[in-house]
Amino acid sequence: MTVSLATPFGSTAAPQDSSPFLLDQWYVGAWSWELKEKPVGRTLLNQPIVLFRTGDGQVAALENRCCHRALPLSDGTLEAEGLRCGYHGLLFDATGKCIEVPGQSKVPGKAIVPAYHIREQDSIIWVWFGSAAHSEPTSEPPTYPIHSSGKYLFEGDVYHYNAPYQLIHDNLLDLSHLGYVHLRTIGGNAKIHMTADMTVESDERSVKVTRYMRNSVPPPTYTAAYPFKGNIDRWQEIEFHISHLLIWTGAVDVGSESIENPERGGFHMRGFHGVTPETETTSHYFWSMATNPVSDPEVTKKKVIEQTILTFDEDKVVIESQYANMCQFSGRPMVDIHVDVGANRARRIIQHLRSSVG
Repeated sequence: MTVSLATPFGSTAAPQDSSPFLLDQWYVGAWSWELKEKPVGRTLLNQPIVLFRTGDGQVAALENRCCHRALPLSDGTLEAEGLRCGYHGLLFDATGKCIEVPGQSKVPGKAIVPAYHIREQDSIIWVWFGSAAHSEPTSEPPTYPIHSSGKYLFEGDVYHYNAPYQLIHDNLLDLSHLGYVHLRTIGGNAKIHMTADMTVESDERSVKVTRYMRNSVPPPTYTAAYPFKGNIDRWQEIEFHISHLLIWTGAVDVGSESIENPERGGFHMRGFHGVTPETETTSHYFWSMATNPVSDPEVTKKKVIEQTILTFDEDKVVIESQYANMCQFSGRPMVDIHVDVGANRARRIIQHLRSSVG
């Protein structure tokens, strides 16, 4: 596990007390493998940010604006000591301090770019977005040992959505849609999905939805990755947290063992879903999928990832189409049904936390 920190040098990113998003949180800004030979420019919570890695492996996140003539620093190049602006060559270190101005020996004292607190662990790059009261992190970001324990094989990627981030929350907290949207991959019998045994638990900051579908037909993704003998007992556990969701799904041969046992065997798919707002109407969706192959590990992992990508492609089409239609029919009421319990609780949590600091 890699853990690193960029400590601001006299100039931290401006507090966002007027932000439409929940502050004093760690949000996912990138995957570790994204930060290689080029800087990554990305808008997170309406803030243009550049993320990069220095020659010694340190990760950094700065305001994506050179303090000289305002070129995005993501248009620059990486060097061992930091990030060089692509316009006039000012060189900034991981803390945002300018350490070189080509052609002059003195570096102006005000040549500093605001920096963000950042952590790297379990292959995830977390960025702290604080309020005026909490510009310094008040906690450490979540750990995710599924990526680093060695028990699972995983890959991941990032999607850009033309839709608000809470529509992605809604989608992930309601897996009853699988039988209709994902017939080619992780779907299965639609009726069983809609009538699954479901429990919903929640506290002030999280929601957990548990669904069991016993004696069901395995969907294509499952049969492609695991040697099931016939029908399966299937589970879905979805945990909502403010900045991310964890989804543990899988199955065992029907009647072979209890799917309520946390140590159950069978086929596992463990998903990490970092949902970070870009703006009020667009989002970044950082996903990974981990699995536990019983044979041909790399081949099986490849099948699972290929099927996962197909699944998430299908979700993206639905969610963006949903949002476009919501805009077209703005103000029209929507009716809730029984599968909306988890999503509605998550929305209430965010609304309550925002109102409590407003």
